[in-house]
Formats: sequence, structure tokens, C-alpha cells
Amino acid sequence: MKTVKCLFTGILLMGVMGWISCSSTNAASKSEIAQSVKSQVEARDFKIEVNRMIPMSGRSRDLTPPYALTIKGDSIHSWLPYMGQGYNLPYGGGQGLTFDATITDYSQSYDSKGTANIELRTRSNDDTYIYRIQIFDNGTSSIYVTPNHRQSISYLGKLEIKL
Repeated sequence: MKTVKCLFTGILLMGVMGWISCSSTNAASKSEIAQSVKSQVEARDFKIEVNRMIPMSGRSRDLTPPYALTIKGDSIHSWLPYMGQGYNLPYGGGQGLTFDATITDYSQSYDSKGTANIELRTRSNDDTYIYRIQIFDNGTSSIYVTPNHRQSISYLGKLEIKL
């Protein structure tokens, strides 16, 4: 009976030690991820893979890759689907939110929790856009796009983290 009790205590102790070591590993990787997110945002070199679209009217929809928003220096590559009402569009509907352009205005700030808040302005052949991007320290992000000639639309996604 004493042997079983010692064996049970040993197994319990090993389980607790394993749980503690896994917890410290997760904490270290969380800080590494947060640091990578911050360095990518600071360098203006990041890609957000979008997995959910939330139009102003209608239902939100899950998306499958390759929808993404890429920022590289003063350039933006927007490859996002669009659903919503258009007000003054070119014949055939135009390009929507699928374009490469130069960023005309860019600002970023951080809140008390380490969330990066980015606002940028750009122009495609069809429209002028304001992108408001929130990137959390774990890499999840939200994108709110305000076009000049269309309804606004939001997206949810995940930053492609480079460790």
C-alpha cells in the first residue's frame, strides 16, 4: 500500500513539474511572439492573412486563403474580397479591394496593452481608402476599411509571424 502511495505521489509530482515547465515555455514563446509582432509593425513589413469578412450589411463570412493585406515600406498590397453597396463605381464594378498602391499617409501608435493601432490612406485607380488596422501582441488583427465610393467593411485575420 505504501509503495502505491509513493508511486501515486511521484506521478502527481512529475505531472505538476511538467505542467510548470510547459507554462514557462508558453510564457517565453508569448513574449517572443509579442516582440516579433512589434518589430514587424515598426519595420512596416508585415502580412495579415484574412480569415473572416464582416460587411456593413449582410452576414459575416469565413474566408479561405489567399486573402491577405501586405504592408512593405510605403507600399500596400490589398487582396481582399468586398461585399457591400457601391455609390459611384466604374463600369463593371472596378477592382474593389484588390490592388497594389503607394501609401500616402501612415501613422501608428500603441495602447497600454501593447496593441498596435495603424491608420493609413491610399488610392487605387477606382477609389480612395482609409485602412484602420489593429494588431494585438499575439498576432491576431482586425482591419476596418473605409472606401470613398463604397460601404465600409471589416476583416479579421492573423499576422504572419516571422520568428
